[in-house]
Amino acid sequence: MAEPALEISGLFKQFGGLPAICDVALTIRPGERHLLLGPNGAGKTTLFNLICGDLAPTAGSIRLFGAELVGLPPRKRTACGLARTYQILTLFPHETFCRNVMLALNGRRGAKWRAWRPFGGDAALREEAIAVLARVKLADLADRPVCETAYGDRRRLEIAMALALSPRLLLLDEPLAGLSRDERVTVQTLLDELPQEVTVVLIEHDMDVALAFAERITLLHHGSVVATGSRAEIAADPRTREVYLGA
Repeated sequence: MAEPALEISGLFKQFGGLPAICDVALTIRPGERHLLLGPNGAGKTTLFNLICGDLAPTAGSIRLFGAELVGLPPRKRTACGLARTYQILTLFPHETFCRNVMLALNGRRGAKWRAWRPFGGDAALREEAIAVLARVKLADLADRPVCETAYGDRRRLEIAMALALSPRLLLLDEPLAGLSRDERVTVQTLLDELPQEVTVVLIEHDMDVALAFAERITLLHHGSVVATGSRAEIAADPRTREVYLGA
């Protein structure tokens, strides 16, 4: 059996005396499309923050393709093959699409920022950034400042910046949030076209899109795993109805 892409065991996170993540265990296979499902406050984004190193766990293990992540700073987790997007966009709004991607590529290289050197003059880096933008059909906006573009294009840019890191595991936190119907279709198509070798974990409240995308689902409630299984298994599990409807 192939080594898991992501293996979490005994994971806890407390804020003061308040438990936010409680003994979470999760195994995700390479290439899998996995959905984290749960009502607001279930702990989904907190779990992402623990995986990425934005938060430190109180206890537990997080392994990426066998490598322990706990204790590593976020930049070293990126070097191990981890990338993510955020529910609230984290872009440089007054820079162009191309320069945003160039910054992501520069981070992947581990190169130091040299304020005295013209960053935009790196022709090889710009060419690579344009190629990344082309993957998400944004090459025509390469020289457009982010603040002058549609929200849906910005969502795709954030995904492009994550893909620029050549991730083995990609965490997507509500990539369809705030999009119009047409923008949702565009981003959904992009998600469907992600390379199969990239393992994807998704948080999404558009259930039609999320359930069509995901092969397996983990249901979280009050920071704990309630159930993990296929779409049919989660839909048929009475605990799903209990979590969402209190029935």
